[in-house]
Amino acid sequence: MSARRPYTVRFRTPDNNTLENCFYATDAFQARLLAMEFNRYIKDHPNRIDKIFSAAQR
Repeated sequence: MSARRPYTVRFRTPDNNTLENCFYATDAFQARLLAMEFNRYIKDHPNRIDKIFSAAQR
């Protein structure tokens, strides 16, 4: 089993503000799935995700 690392999911709101949610995931795809599960706006608008990055990449 892979270790989980912190990932940040950055997305834009309808008024074009940038918000971020952080999740512990094994990769960026799992972070995206977690974001869609726990954030209703992201679930309804997955194309508003701007960037998903690991804390080490920031």
